[in-house]
Amino acid sequence: MGRRDYEDAPEAPAANSLVPAASAVVVDNSGRILLQRRSDNGMWALPGGAMNLGESLPDCAIRETREETGIEVEVTGIVGTYTNPRHVFAYDDGEVCQEFSICFLARPVAGRLAISDESTDVRWFEPGEVDALPMVASIRKRVNDWRNGAIPAIH
Repeated sequence: MGRRDYEDAPEAPAANSLVPAASAVVVDNSGRILLQRRSDNGMWALPGGAMNLGESLPDCAIRETREETGIEVEVTGIVGTYTNPRHVFAYDDGEVCQEFSICFLARPVAGRLAISDESTDVRWFEPGEVDALPMVASIRKRVNDWRNGAIPAIH
């Protein structure tokens, strides 16, 4: 299924759902960040996705990271809270989700890199390498918030 991101775009369709989600900035002992290339839009992104009933947001970040990258992680902090009502994701099936996401900081504890049906590539990157990667603005903001080292205000 395809996905299109709209942020502060007048042509964006109106949201028809709000889905709690989590993502993770996973950093290894060398300071590299884990990213996946999404199969739905071809962009590089943090692992993450929608929370399931019966799980917490940190558990969601752990599960999504394992499913999308093959890496088991431990959550160690929070990068930020992202709830911009002018940021929506429009899917081919007609669903248009308003952003509501907590981005966690995590460290790898086991596993090995593996793609999934949601990713076409998974790699570790030096922080400076990320700037040249194709990435939607909302994910780049999370990466920059992590690189700037401060927990940002609610977005």
